[in-house]
Amino acid sequence: MGKHDGLRGKHLVWDWNGTLLDDISAVIGATNAAFAELGLEPITLERYRELYTVPVPKFYERLMGRLPTDAEWSVMDGAFHRHYWQRAEGCGLTIGAAELLAARQESGFTQSLLSLAPHAELIPLVQRHGIAERFVRMDGRVDASTDGKSGHMVRHLAALEGVLPERVVVIGDAADDAIAAQHVGARAVLYTGGSHSRASLERVGVPVVDSLAEAVAVAEELM
Repeated sequence: MGKHDGLRGKHLVWDWNGTLLDDISAVIGATNAAFAELGLEPITLERYRELYTVPVPKFYERLMGRLPTDAEWSVMDGAFHRHYWQRAEGCGLTIGAAELLAARQESGFTQSLLSLAPHAELIPLVQRHGIAERFVRMDGRVDASTDGKSGHMVRHLAALEGVLPERVVVIGDAADDAIAAQHVGARAVLYTGGSHSRASLERVGVPVVDSLAEAVAVAEELM
């Protein structure tokens, strides 16, 4: 394939947590375990999905009625990650994910993975699920910031040679995925199986779907 073919190519940027990895039960379990360490009441999945936002300290503000102090944030963030990684080992891929990734690769289109999960933990996990070779690039978070995905998306696309933003569709489960796509001039499709309720996703103004198969079909139309 010549360079010019690549410029015409359609590219998918996949989110990991709550999109390809079906980990919402681990997220809720870890959130409630972290809350318990601070004496906060547990949260239901429905309430989590209604309130969830990035940056995550703003999510805690919605829950607590105020921003957490630096000390509280440090405790909560540490506790969340400790409990989450214990649970993440038992999480599987979302229904259809492996097959969709394989079919898309076989059809000659490119796809990549962009996650706010720590890069050092993300890559071995993706490899264990046997799908690492489906992606031309995989990027996790390499710093300690709580920023959303927009800056990461800029760097991610810049590293993908010959991929034009207008031929890119981002598939994720959070409003932040759509914001990051808009930031670089790409499109987005949001999936309801992760961190947001359908109602909160629909407020973003991009297509909202209930399965990854539907997400890929809609992405095809957008490209």
